[in-house]
Amino acid sequence: MKREYSIIAAPVITEKGTFVNEIGNQVVFQVRPDANKLEIKHAVERLFKVKVLKVRTSNFLGKIRRVGRASGRRPNWKKAYVTLGEGQRIDFFEQV
Repeated sequence: MKREYSIIAAPVITEKGTFVNEIGNQVVFQVRPDANKLEIKHAVERLFKVKVLKVRTSNFLGKIRRVGRASGRRPNWKKAYVTLGEGQRIDFFEQV
């Protein structure tokens, strides 16, 4: 199994991510594109010491970017919506 730190790339902190955190007790993470739901669940449980009920994922294609005549592509990425158990919480801005 892959290391937990390599599976979870970063939290996705947006308006929608904050909304689902308040309403549905979910947290949104950017994860490796080759990670499956079981690996994501184990990584979140080990890193944050919480109980995960469900994981939903979505794949995103990288956008095409252009600078002058040269064009390139951003990398593909994956987003995971992690539903936490009752009473569980992950706060990214605890000390702000």
